[in-house]
Amino acid sequence: MDLKLKGKRALVTGASRGLGFAVARGLASEGCEVAINSRNQESLSAASDSLAQETGAKIVSLPGDVSDPEVPHHLVLGTVEALGGMDLLVTNAGGPPAGKFESFDDAAWQRAVELTLLSHVRLIRSALPYLRQSSSPSVLTITSYSVKQPVPDLVFSNSIRAATVALTKTLSLECGEDGIRFNSILPGWTSTERVGELMRARAQAHGTSVEEEFKAQAAQSPFGRMGNPDEFANAAVFLLSPAASYITGVMLTVDGGMYKGTL
Repeated sequence: MDLKLKGKRALVTGASRGLGFAVARGLASEGCEVAINSRNQESLSAASDSLAQETGAKIVSLPGDVSDPEVPHHLVLGTVEALGGMDLLVTNAGGPPAGKFESFDDAAWQRAVELTLLSHVRLIRSALPYLRQSSSPSVLTITSYSVKQPVPDLVFSNSIRAATVALTKTLSLECGEDGIRFNSILPGWTSTERVGELMRARAQAHGTSVEEEFKAQAAQSPFGRMGNPDEFANAAVFLLSPAASYITGVMLTVDGGMYKGTL
């Protein structure tokens, strides 16, 4: 299938590793020009070099912390300046800290909101004028299956990501007349650096090994394993592409069947 992505211009945040990197690689492999973002300049440069060498695509690196209120606007402007416009936006940020409800004060909640909700809000708000100029604009928010099935010790992710899902659905309705599609992917447990960090925290809390925690979590999937970032990216690239032109307002769970609900 021709996804009709060649020549499209994309911004992917949180893209120096993990799911964001996999999505950027998938888009670049399909012929997109891609601006990638990360807080860490060193890891961002390494990711940019790797993507350019592997795919031959134009890759632009834009450092910055998306939880900083000023950064999202600059990332959008940097993308438009470097690529001449924007067709695709992937809003992705590192996960908030793990922990139980009573372990966090108001300041911790505010930091989590800035990272997990307002980064999406600010990126989308800044991008909309440029997306309206595109012939095939599409936005993908990366959230978590925890909005459907809460994950123990992830109170921030369980609650705040639900607001991002509601935002995505709302914007699919508000911006449909402009032809802008909004979808969200709700990943389950995927073998990324972030998940490795969470498994190490679990092992320490439970007095187990990291290997035991990985095995226990993988057993929640009918496949008996976690996903890999490329499996997530395949779904993301399709949803972003013009091949999915009549798909909007979808909250797609990519979790290997770990979510046990029917809706």
